[in-house]
Amino acid sequence: MSNPFDAAGKFYLDVNSLDALRQQAEKNPKQSLPAVARQFEAVFMNMMLKSMRDATMQDGMLDSEQTKMYTAMLDQQLATSLGKSGMGLADVIVKQLSRSNVAQHVNPPQPFSQAVQTAAPQAQQDYPMAPMPAASSTSPTSADAADFISKMLPYAQDAAAKTGIPAKFMLGQAALETGWGKHEIKSANGRPSHNLFGIKADKHWKGPVVTALTTEYANGMPRRVYQNFRAYGSYAESFQDYAHHLKSNPRYQSVIASGQDATGFAQGLQSAGYATDPHYSEKLMRVFSTDALQNMA
Repeated sequence: MSNPFDAAGKFYLDVNSLDALRQQAEKNPKQSLPAVARQFEAVFMNMMLKSMRDATMQDGMLDSEQTKMYTAMLDQQLATSLGKSGMGLADVIVKQLSRSNVAQHVNPPQPFSQAVQTAAPQAQQDYPMAPMPAASSTSPTSADAADFISKMLPYAQDAAAKTGIPAKFMLGQAALETGWGKHEIKSANGRPSHNLFGIKADKHWKGPVVTALTTEYANGMPRRVYQNFRAYGSYAESFQDYAHHLKSNPRYQSVIASGQDATGFAQGLQSAGYATDPHYSEKLMRVFSTDALQNMA
């Protein structure tokens, strides 16, 4: 008798087999999880094959819409056949879903983006999320802005004396990075990192580290990744390290040179690669235009 959960050898778009698998998943989701994972892996393999086909020239003398159709059918069946042995993705999905108890809600097969997000819920719980500079950071309440400036101004003035950059520009960048202090990077146990400028912990950093889920841009497209950020004992240390970070790094010399001008400072940071966000300088300029910073001397 065939295994009712062995769907890997069947055509992964077979409506009848998927419907049978769905019914079995409702009765015994934990037992059906491996089959669902293999179906997803087959879908993923077919996406890979399609991407490779799209990257090759298909305008030869023997190519036609019919040959493309048969090639697509071949790729679909090939992906299903490869699903029998797999490439390891199904095992990872099973492990992640089993560990996070998501197996109780499995429904085959999910869209690719949804399945990837579902497959790693535990990882997202293990690490906090780093703040992402957003438009909301530019429009704080007057009380929030005044409180943030009052608290950070002495440290910003000390850093300004070392860099020559006006304190209000540094306060504006710290406000953008932390949402005026409301979304500071924190450790897994909720302790503040005092990291006001989103400076990452590179190989040269010897101090404490906080790992957080953050947004980075590649070719203008955002993606969520885990990054190690520097952690400090106080906000004073954060401003001190920020000043040293700019002064000691050759790529920020143009930022220091144009630091007296708001536009030059913002665009200089963007050009120097301070952040991967393609709109970082625009967001920073909107923060600079807030009444709280405009009214500073």
